[in-house]
Amino acid sequence: MKDGVRIAVVGTGAIAQLTHIPVLSKLRGAQLVALCDNDAAKARALADRFGVPDVFTDFEELLDSDELDAVVIATPNHLHEPHVLSALRKKLHVLCERPLALSSRGIERCLAAAQKADVRLVVGHNHRFRSDTQALDQFIRNGELGQVTSIRCGSLQVKKNADGWRNRRAESGGGVFLEHGFPLLDLALWLADGPAPVRVSSSMRRGRGAGAVEDAMQLFLECANGLVVNIDVSWSYVGDEDRWWFEVHATRGSARLAPLRVTKELNGRAVDVSPSGAGVRESPFLQSYRAEIAHFLAVIRGETPYEPPTDQVAVQKIVEAIYKAADDGKEVRF
Repeated sequence: MKDGVRIAVVGTGAIAQLTHIPVLSKLRGAQLVALCDNDAAKARALADRFGVPDVFTDFEELLDSDELDAVVIATPNHLHEPHVLSALRKKLHVLCERPLALSSRGIERCLAAAQKADVRLVVGHNHRFRSDTQALDQFIRNGELGQVTSIRCGSLQVKKNADGWRNRRAESGGGVFLEHGFPLLDLALWLADGPAPVRVSSSMRRGRGAGAVEDAMQLFLECANGLVVNIDVSWSYVGDEDRWWFEVHATRGSARLAPLRVTKELNGRAVDVSPSGAGVRESPFLQSYRAEIAHFLAVIRGETPYEPPTDQVAVQKIVEAIYKAADDGKEVRF
């Protein structure tokens, strides 16, 4: 890897086009050597645009190449687990977009395969790498805000006539919650240091038909340390622009993201202690992916400690309970 980690991107949909491919094509320490997609024309056009040497339409053929150290999996959700397992069997390092698999058992299989192959498996939770999230994490871990008592967050996406695999449950695993609520849930639990869940209740609106996905969901999660998480998501919001929020409430302060604002109780008064500094030149979205991919490279090269994503099993079990609570109309206790 003296000339850089040789990486292929598998799946050239919107997320890969917006983040993985442009970032990897310019990131120091990485060589983007191939793209793989069943749409050869699209993959070739992207390869030409970003100077990527090779294009594959067959995933297994890509894996047989001797010119690879790692792959980025950005395929539809139902393909994540089989693609990850195939790559791990070839002893390739893997960065997989969320979710790692559509079941907790599937995630366990991926973790076991990575351990057996002695390679690095990383899940793409880009919100963890936002600069404002990293700053908030330091406030929380240093105890400056006291104990986190509740996290309230949501994502309302303006209504569009969407189609594609995200609207087919067999391929996506779920609708708006899996697309927009799951990353919020992961971020909340990560910031709160992974508290054990106690009970969850949820409500969703789903279209007719066995393959339909939900277009709106609200949930309430209570954890063993007293933390309460509220999430509200929709991709059928009637409004003039999308809305996204993330608020943290604690015993001695509060905070919110986008942009970061931190309030702390000092001498009985609420004081704004938000970090100051130069504004970020790029959007939190692109900045977070750049930092995430840089972290992946550092993990591969042994420059930063590797932590297997074992927490994703617990998160996925909560996701499964959320859907069960919504389907049955009953609270689920853990």
